Amino acid sequence: MDVAVIGGGIAGICTAWELTRAGRQVAVVEADRIVAGTTGYTTAKLTAQHGLIYDRLRSTFNAETARRYAASQLDAIDRVTAVTAELGIDCDLERLPAYTYVTSAGKVEQIRAEVDAAIAAGLPASLVTDTALPFEVAAAIRVDDQAQFHPRRYLLTLAEDLTRRGGRVFERTRITGFDEGEPCRLSTEAGATVTAREVVIATHYPIFDRAALFTRLVPRRELVVAAPIAAADDPGGMYLTTEDNTRSVRTAPWRDGQRLLIITGEHFTPGTDGVDERWRRLAEWTLGHFNTDGLAYHWAAQDNTTADNMPYVGRFHPGADHVWVATGFNAWGMSSGVMAGRLLAASICGETLPWADIYDPRRIHPTVEAGTFLKTNFKVAGHFIGDRLRPSHLDSPDDLPAGAGAVMRIDGQRCAVYRDASGDLHAVSATCTHLGCTVAFNDAEQTWDCPCHGSRFTPDGSVLHGPATEPLAPRPLE
Repeated sequence: MDVAVIGGGIAGICTAWELTRAGRQVAVVEADRIVAGTTGYTTAKLTAQHGLIYDRLRSTFNAETARRYAASQLDAIDRVTAVTAELGIDCDLERLPAYTYVTSAGKVEQIRAEVDAAIAAGLPASLVTDTALPFEVAAAIRVDDQAQFHPRRYLLTLAEDLTRRGGRVFERTRITGFDEGEPCRLSTEAGATVTAREVVIATHYPIFDRAALFTRLVPRRELVVAAPIAAADDPGGMYLTTEDNTRSVRTAPWRDGQRLLIITGEHFTPGTDGVDERWRRLAEWTLGHFNTDGLAYHWAAQDNTTADNMPYVGRFHPGADHVWVATGFNAWGMSSGVMAGRLLAASICGETLPWADIYDPRRIHPTVEAGTFLKTNFKVAGHFIGDRLRPSHLDSPDDLPAGAGAVMRIDGQRCAVYRDASGDLHAVSATCTHLGCTVAFNDAEQTWDCPCHGSRFTPDGSVLHGPATEPLAPRPLE
């Protein structure tokens, strides 16, 4: 086999499809179902307007870096548009403006600086003070001709097309071991071996990390609510603000002539307490600002941010000849995932795209990354040590109400104990199988979450989200 792609999200599927189209023999290996993880729960903004990114890139790096970043993201939008037309994909693709707004007059200068940087980078940007939102804004950057779509429909069609071209997709096949040789060898949870000349790690957070990217990635979760609204109340674009702990607004086609309003916000680190309260705040904000009869859906998504605000896409580490990675999309995984597929496929085929070097995972920017690097790793160290010393608020599993979980010491071992709705207790090791941090209970989603690197587990210890590949070990309860 020419290439094995680990991970069946947008980056993995796009990479595999591009490579198959180029004539390579490719297999996608996914631990669960393809396009069912983070990609399946995205709000699906396909845009080059990524908050206040361009002024930051221009001031932190230079104008050329900002220009190439913009060019790569615009190329991704054009790629989805072209492929949708070529394959006849019904994926609700809509070309709309994207906005980042502020409601505080004191932040208008931030918008002015961003508009100036975005125009210099090549985006069709302008400053506006009026939008179709049902509340006033002080100022916003508007970038025209961006897009939104239904990523599952798009990517499932790509998966079908790559299999028609000879590619293969293996679902529910978890990779747990990796020998970086010639050829590379991958070991599955079931004991099988996959060999390939090239390997792409596109697992959202790298499950193998010989580049120590775990020291440069910060996981975060965001909550999402959705509600039907009348088409006449559609704000007609994609909106974002960092105020109120982030609020992202878009709509999608819905039934009976309505639109589905999708609101994202309240980002937090996995393992943080009080998720239920965050749901309440997001729901109240939505119902207080938009004309809807009530919320229809809610879910959560997880992203990884990088120390210098640009994804890591390219060769995995300085000594890597045949191993590639795509990660750290900073909550903009749609355009960046498509970009990653284009970049990795081109690189594996011996081509160099104009923006390849700005995404190179081997890049080192000490002055840019130092603050985030130190803060992140100090926080991880605090969890690694402090969570072991912190006493449980409960003394015994008998004190747990139904639907609750807690970490407690039983027979000298720290156990993650959960009582289900039927009253039955489930106990597993409280030590994350990735790098040994102590998990915490997520009361809203009924999961065990690692606050260090974002691994997530079901109450019985099964892996929900990497980088962990092994489950939490069961613990007996007398």
